Amino acid sequence: MAIKIEMPKLSDTMEEGVIASWNVSEGDKVQAGDIIAEVETDKATMEVEAFDEGTVLKILVGEGDAVPLGGLMAVLGEEGEDISDILDGAGSDSSSSKEEVKETASEEKKETTSESSSGLTSPKSEPATDSTSDNGRIKASPLARNMAEDRGIDLGRVDGSGPGGRIIKADIENFKESAQPAAASASAPSFKSLESREVKVSQMRKTIARRLSESKFSNPHFYETIDIDMKAAMAARSSMNEANEVKISFNDIVVKACSIALTRHQAVNSSWHGDVIKEHGDVHVAVAVAIDEGLMTPVIRHTDQKGLAQISSETKELAGLARERKLQPEQMEGSTFTISNLGMFGIEEFTAIINPPNACILAVGAIRDVPVVENGEVVPGKRMKVTLSSDHRIVDGAKAAEFLNTVKNLLENPLSMLL
Repeated sequence: MAIKIEMPKLSDTMEEGVIASWNVSEGDKVQAGDIIAEVETDKATMEVEAFDEGTVLKILVGEGDAVPLGGLMAVLGEEGEDISDILDGAGSDSSSSKEEVKETASEEKKETTSESSSGLTSPKSEPATDSTSDNGRIKASPLARNMAEDRGIDLGRVDGSGPGGRIIKADIENFKESAQPAAASASAPSFKSLESREVKVSQMRKTIARRLSESKFSNPHFYETIDIDMKAAMAARSSMNEANEVKISFNDIVVKACSIALTRHQAVNSSWHGDVIKEHGDVHVAVAVAIDEGLMTPVIRHTDQKGLAQISSETKELAGLARERKLQPEQMEGSTFTISNLGMFGIEEFTAIINPPNACILAVGAIRDVPVVENGEVVPGKRMKVTLSSDHRIVDGAKAAEFLNTVKNLLENPLSMLL
């Protein structure tokens, strides 16, 4: 009996998934537990496994195509089995499905569907050794295209190993550039001309746009900024890093200071739930991590109960997983407060949009060398501005100011965080 492989729900906020790569082709035999595809969700690239054994009778969507939850991706069954009823059903639903995924449907699908009388893509319909279509367009998955662009790899020099010779993620990861021609003479510099292009919106970028738009226009934001003397924190960090193998960053110190302050100002550690405001008993701090596709917010749980070394280790591990798109949904859920730090980019001051359902988010700027007055004299100073964005439904101005002053006092007296 034929078995439908449908798009599973891989995260709590997922509405559709994009096929990043197929690990099987039509005619392949699979066992229960085999990983048959990788799917890009709004949060990460996840693996899809088969729950039954059988032969891959039909693959209905190509790499780069978006599929709504429950949408048909492929069909398993016994070799030679008649699946016309399933294909007819898929065809009758195609118009509505295409409307649902209109924004994310790839150009590759439009090309291949015109060549098939059934309107379904067959990955084996072209030789696996040719990665260029008849119209001269290089066939590559969107993920592979993005990776190639980031690494400066010319897709024309890459051999595709995917269905129909399509270039996939593994081809880019394994690509080794051959020797290049000698560089042009320095006396005749060349200038790269820019070309207009349309960049397909990823699942992650769609979710960021939706959630932050809802946050900005639904939550009444207000902002407060405070300037902090970081000389003592810098001296303490240097001492700790000399004595320990785990290296502490300034962001780790800010995370620790905020986690302590949240236990003293529970209104900031809250969320809005219509008729009630939930003041959280646990402190779970999310740390914003920038990646090529957007922004991810891995969560350090029970942050107030952890030391600086543990916070540092967890932050590095979670940030690494975020950049590799290997974070699991549960590692990004349940935050009660968020910190976004752009200081490493030289940004002195900025405002951040609240990460729902948090009540607040702290924007951290760079440590600046500035002249300050101490005991009537002008001396060199180390200052850092932080800006708290607050949801005015939950937090009033005075409460936000009290929280910021607690953070300031902790950072200016770092030994107090060890008590």
